[in-house]
Amino acid sequence: MEQIDILVFGAHPDDVELGCAGTILLQVSLGYKVGVIDLTRGELGTRGSVNIRNSEAEIASRKMGISFRKNLDFKDGFFENNENNRLEIIKCIRYYQPKIIICNAPDDRHPDHGRGASLVYDASFLAGLDKIVTNYNGVLQTPFRPNILYHYIQYKDLKPDFIVDISQFMNKKMDIIKSYKSQFYNPVSDEKETLISQKNFLELITNRASDLGRFISVDYAEGFLVRRYIGVDNLFSII
Repeated sequence: MEQIDILVFGAHPDDVELGCAGTILLQVSLGYKVGVIDLTRGELGTRGSVNIRNSEAEIASRKMGISFRKNLDFKDGFFENNENNRLEIIKCIRYYQPKIIICNAPDDRHPDHGRGASLVYDASFLAGLDKIVTNYNGVLQTPFRPNILYHYIQYKDLKPDFIVDISQFMNKKMDIIKSYKSQFYNPVSDEKETLISQKNFLELITNRASDLGRFISVDYAEGFLVRRYIGVDNLFSII
């Protein structure tokens, strides 16, 4: 077991950075241990290659200051919410024993995002069941279920259940996103242009963070969804 505080899942390398890099930076700055697991290598992406995206993900990971990054090598575009894939995620949850799990939005432009969210959500519940037996690196695992699961918002304009102030980390978040030079705006690239490689896509990320921030009277924020009630033990923790 290698216990961490927060385990963040992304269907593809760069999903986590786009959706919640600011929040990750915030939590790391507060002393929490954060790990990232990508479900696929993003091998169907129009631009770049698996090797390039692996290298970009390593650079982004160092900038975020996370404890580790792992890839489950599910098939990009075709992975399913099935028993085998759920078991792989259950093993990770039981090994790292995070208090919080964060994953893709349950509904988004890319079908892998919603399917990945459903897969992680189901596995997070099943990981707590005694009768599901798993081994990790030859060691019999004990059941474990995280306290809560949150969904970050990525492409679609979804209404968040709560908002996190990332004002002090917004510039660094954008720098981290730009680590994926093959995917986002790069004036010297000669690869085919895509929706996310256009210059205005990066501007949209900043604009959304600014728009969310105004709801809690801060400069920039990230929004999250939750499928259950959130309890608080101190009213002064709420902005």
